Amino acid sequence: MKNIVWQREHSVEAEVSPSFAWNWRTDITTWDDPPAQFQLDGPFASGSSGSTRLPGREPLLWHIRDVRAGAAFTIEMPLDGAVMSFEWVFDAVSSHRTRLTQRILLWGDNANAYVREVQDSFGATLADGMKRLADALERAERRAAEPPGARY
Repeated sequence: MKNIVWQREHSVEAEVSPSFAWNWRTDITTWDDPPAQFQLDGPFASGSSGSTRLPGREPLLWHIRDVRAGAAFTIEMPLDGAVMSFEWVFDAVSSHRTRLTQRILLWGDNANAYVREVQDSFGATLADGMKRLADALERAERRAAEPPGARY
């Protein structure tokens, strides 16, 4: 069992099909969290690695774990003596509605050294970030369904 020292979880529902939600969220070109820039080395699959680049900082390296296609995946970011993970779960509410849950965990022998930074970065913003994600998903699915040349 992990020695979890901090965690937050939030769920949102989006008016998108479960398959669209999965395909969109596992395409890192859709990851939009300025000023962060994301890179994936390889396919979106268990064992693949990636990085997050922020201005003025060394890249943050991460690994994809526990991919269950269409249902869940975990991003793990190793820290010095700790690990931060982002667990994503996709639940079909209906054929055109999906519940997305993100659970952020911090654990490890040195995890207490990171609590304040993680809390400041994610504690108060998780719900708003998940809402923005649901809105972006809905916009993206509407655009994907538009006939070629359609304007709104």
